[in-house]
Amino acid sequence: MSNNLVQLKGQMLPRGNPSKGGGASLSKNQIVSTSKIDKLKNDMKNVKTFWSREEILGGGALVSVYYERIVPKSRRVSKLLSVNSESSNESIVGAKFGNDSKKKHIITHYLSYDQIDIILDRMEKCRVIVDRIFDGKVDDEKLKRAKSYRKRIEKAGLAMSTFCSYIVDLSNIERFGVLDNSSSITDDSIITIYDTKNDIDTILNKLDINISNSSHLGKNTILLNSEDVLKLKAKAPYLIAMSVSDIADYEYINFKNEKEPSYGISIPTPKNEPVVGVIDTLFSKDVYFSDWVTYEDWVDKEIPRDAESYTHGTAITSIIVDGPAINPELDDGCGRFRVKHFGVAVKGKNSSSSIIRSIKSIVESNKDIKVWNISLGAQAEINPNFISPEAALLDEIQYKNDVVFIVAGTNKPDGKSKDYKIGSPADSINALVVNAVDEKSNIASYARRGKVLSFFNKPDLSYFGGDKKSSISACTATGLFRGVGTSFATPWITRKMAYLIGKMGLTREIAKALLVDSAIKWQMVDENRVDYLGFGVVPQRIEDIISTDNDEIRFYVEGISSSYETYSHRIPIPLADNRYPFHSRATLCYFPECTRNQGVDYTNTELDIYFGRIQNNGRISSINNNNQSNGNDGYINEEGAREYYRKWDNTKHIKQEIKSRSTALRSYNNKLWGLSIKSKNRLTTASSNIKFGVVVTLKEINGNNRYDDFIKMCSVNGWIVNEIKPENIIEVFETANAEIKFE
Repeated sequence: MSNNLVQLKGQMLPRGNPSKGGGASLSKNQIVSTSKIDKLKNDMKNVKTFWSREEILGGGALVSVYYERIVPKSRRVSKLLSVNSESSNESIVGAKFGNDSKKKHIITHYLSYDQIDIILDRMEKCRVIVDRIFDGKVDDEKLKRAKSYRKRIEKAGLAMSTFCSYIVDLSNIERFGVLDNSSSITDDSIITIYDTKNDIDTILNKLDINISNSSHLGKNTILLNSEDVLKLKAKAPYLIAMSVSDIADYEYINFKNEKEPSYGISIPTPKNEPVVGVIDTLFSKDVYFSDWVTYEDWVDKEIPRDAESYTHGTAITSIIVDGPAINPELDDGCGRFRVKHFGVAVKGKNSSSSIIRSIKSIVESNKDIKVWNISLGAQAEINPNFISPEAALLDEIQYKNDVVFIVAGTNKPDGKSKDYKIGSPADSINALVVNAVDEKSNIASYARRGKVLSFFNKPDLSYFGGDKKSSISACTATGLFRGVGTSFATPWITRKMAYLIGKMGLTREIAKALLVDSAIKWQMVDENRVDYLGFGVVPQRIEDIISTDNDEIRFYVEGISSSYETYSHRIPIPLADNRYPFHSRATLCYFPECTRNQGVDYTNTELDIYFGRIQNNGRISSINNNNQSNGNDGYINEEGAREYYRKWDNTKHIKQEIKSRSTALRSYNNKLWGLSIKSKNRLTTASSNIKFGVVVTLKEINGNNRYDDFIKMCSVNGWIVNEIKPENIIEVFETANAEIKFE
């Protein structure tokens, strides 16, 4: 016996941020002295002098702020660099981590000379006040007493609160400087220039670089040939925000030498099965399942193509259409799917810029397709400080459209044993990135590792992709092959996503959360393996994802984050002897807007999840002890918040640790539980309407089935309860999509 997935609707409410924020303060042991202010002033003067000599940007300068650590938004320089009604946030054009042993933020701003002069004047006034009123240095205790010197501070030219804000800003800065991001790349490259409010073609003309309109790939991102790349690096390397080679050598399936004809396989005529989009190498129509595939060739006709250019794409599509038929031992219960296949690459080297243009056009002209498979992956490792252009495009598409990409985690080059970081586009944050394991769920020998931007969990999930002792069958024009690779693992996850979205009608947010939840189960995430496995290995059978054992309850809630908090304090968890006999876990998924030119600060929106008992003070006692939004900002630094609570990540999983001797949780006066989604934005322009999905699983510690109790209690507490019965959903889908014949 198993319990069905449950949808809860109707009780998620919006609420604004009640916090008014505190006064300016310094951290423990922080001191701002006149000597530090003098040094920072001199740094800023040197930056202005440098740019005035270059004469490339006219009356402006790129100013990089080197911080003493990884800083949260609340500790970035704010007031000091806010000039003429423009916030310091608006002037940010890039962010990266330094190469020191300790990670530190380097955030680059574009400022006019007039703004720099105003900032220098502010620093000088701060210096005078610190020297004359605070005996040459300010710590937190002195700053708290600043009110006592209000008149003297104001006489020196600054409001008391403004002075305090400037001091806090200065306390976090290590230095100002000019950042050189040029790399060793010398061939045709995709270059992103810092946004300096100057026309990019005008800047390039000053450097004797002329490009056509077709070389513009997006705002401030251009395609340059090798000669122009060398010119830019020689004359103005400090204008380069990001650079990657345009020539991508894509990884392909590692085929074994086992093959057999496929003419003995039969397949029925397609009906109205969901359509999956595949973007890959070319497709051969000489296969038994060709009626299930619509094919478009997007490769330039001038590019030569051989038989091998059709192998990879055809094989991937064969698994999505009919994987269980050619791999009965891997039957996932998802059935068959139709495919619309777009060939954008050939075997060997391809142009990344050309593929980027193709993907954008393909998705825009096929908006009815919700699930896309990309098993192409570059051999080159991702950059630690920025997202690849291909991945950034996928993230943009997913933010703007109700679609999801399932992307292969890429393979090590043949014969290589060293550790390799994943290749693009597996650094897409919004995509579901899949790595491979062997038949015993061990990391595949060819698997590459994350993380992305040194922080984001990529890959997201893992699945069987074959290895030395086992492989997977796929069909090509010459018959069935056996092979291994992340490319083979990915279409199996695509099938599950297509089932959840296309057949069951679930949102992409809930579908993704279900896959993550099913992979993690109840074990704690192995931090030694997370860079390879992501959240874990997804179960083979679809029913193990959408239903639970009879001692478990799985429900989901979805909504839109349109304010600071979206919450419910009316989730009923069954009691036994006035205690809660459950372990619990929860997974949050959303698809945020991302900004590539923000470097390591890539995602614009943070959604944080709190789930647990409601304490007597009305606050949620979250199951992971997360107190970040409860007025305790100082208890953990930004790096710790990212590591322990996945701050700024778009997939979050929280759970109670299951111990050998488990005891039921005590209840508070309020016998209900709460779920809260809290939002914050990095940029003032970030969207405030973000769809989210939360999947919660409860496990009764004594093995009892409390499913019916939960359903009844939810109804009593005002929830609209929908039991998701797979057999009914599929019946409804087939009926709704049945072909109607008129007499």
